[in-house]
Amino acid sequence: MAEVIASPAVRALAARRGVDLDALAARLGRQTIAREDVEGTASGGAAAVAAGGEDPRVFWAVDHAQYGPVTEEPLSRVALVAAKNLAAANALIPQVTHHDEADVSAIEAFRGSLRREAAARGVKITGLAFHVKALAACLQAFPRFNASLSADGQKLILKHFVHIGIAVDTAHGLVVPVVRDADRKGLWEIAAEIADLAARAQARKTRPDDLGGASMTITNLGGIGGTGFTPIVNPPELAILGITRTEVKPRWEGTAFQPVPMVPLDLSYDHRVINGADAARFLVHYARLIAEPQRLLI
Repeated sequence: MAEVIASPAVRALAARRGVDLDALAARLGRQTIAREDVEGTASGGAAAVAAGGEDPRVFWAVDHAQYGPVTEEPLSRVALVAAKNLAAANALIPQVTHHDEADVSAIEAFRGSLRREAAARGVKITGLAFHVKALAACLQAFPRFNASLSADGQKLILKHFVHIGIAVDTAHGLVVPVVRDADRKGLWEIAAEIADLAARAQARKTRPDDLGGASMTITNLGGIGGTGFTPIVNPPELAILGITRTEVKPRWEGTAFQPVPMVPLDLSYDHRVINGADAARFLVHYARLIAEPQRLLI
């Protein structure tokens, strides 16, 4: 039989598992052998991995330099921790993302009316402050979202506090400082705290009490772009809210179309606890609060 055709990674995997590629090719009746062919022999393949067998990362041990020039860049400690947590969350949590949008015209008008006061206070009222306030109100209205599963998955731990995590993109990795007791704070206080937390995260000056214990996290890509995405739930939280760039859209107002600024909303949630109908109700309520920000000030 002709020489077996297999990539270096497949040959390395076969050597580790003691698989004779020539014999395998003869049994399969073809020359080309893929990783899946080798996995289906020794150790029971994917079933063994699922049952706690060989680490699947061995399949990614490729010598990329054989294909062209490469350089290596070590990941920061923050990035390594985030990567480990996100990989575990994505592998273990059945996640679903619900998409909606909200009218932010009232918020933008209100922010415009606060410019002089903002300058006098030295605090910039951003749209994110309204999102934090709206999310805090939603968590009070939908307490099942303000909860965590116990480690054994047998109990739901309902929280009687409302802390909002703010994902901050830094040069050394993703950091999520937390606005504590957001339900008891006003917009000015929340706006000032967001600015302070973000600045200290960028400068690597966050304190231990700035991190952890969030009820839910907001990840805001609006300043960069995009029309939507699928954020990964940050355990032990049960949901995460993604926000992307506001876009002016035509909306029918009864007699004519009017240009309305709409912000996309992406709610990912743990389907073990939250069902689709509850997620839809949550985001509808959230969008109503954003569209009518006076409700947040009562």
